[in-house]
Formats: sequence, structure tokens, C-alpha cells
Amino acid sequence: MMKKSRYPIIVAPFLKVAGIALFPFILVSNKQLLEDEVLMRHETIHLKQEAELLVIPFYLLYALSYCINFVRYRNHSRAYEMIWFEREAYANEYNTDYLYKRKLYAWINYVK
Repeated sequence: MMKKSRYPIIVAPFLKVAGIALFPFILVSNKQLLEDEVLMRHETIHLKQEAELLVIPFYLLYALSYCINFVRYRNHSRAYEMIWFEREAYANEYNTDYLYKRKLYAWINYVK
């Protein structure tokens, strides 16, 4: 069971996605998602990535990864799925121990 997030969580009904991490916040599109441990873990992984890259470089690398992937795959969904940071988060969102055992810069293992 995931313990309560140490990051502030905001319900933002205007979101077009279930959740998003904008350091230092997790935004979710509805109140029911506050109980979604998988989503909270996924977004917390992103917050850890953002923190270790000092926030702005994270967003620049995220955009760069998306652009490289879009050129490679010519498909928005595939480009998004292959973003280095998303690959780490999706690969580990069901791993209840991951946030405790995650090594710094673990996302580098997902660069390809």
C-alpha cells in the first residue's frame, strides 16, 4: 500500500489527462483519482525525475525525447510512450517498492 504522498495533490477538473506532475505538485482530473495508487506512483516517479534534473532541464529533455520519438515514429501516441521518462514511470508504476529502491537518474536506463 502506498503511503500518503509527500507532494501536494491538486484536483484540476480542466485536465484532459488523468494526472500530471508539475513540480512540486501532482494534478489529477478528479477526486476519485486521489485513491489511484498506480497513478500516484507514476506521477511521483516523474516528480523524482524532475527534482534530480532541477525541474527546467527535465522539461527540456522531456520535449527533446518526444521530438526525437515523433521524428522516428511519426505517431503522437508512440512518441509519447517512448519518452525516456514515461518509459521509466510506466515500467515501474505497479512496483510498490520502486520509489524506495529507485536509484538517482534511473531514467537513463530507458534512453534508446
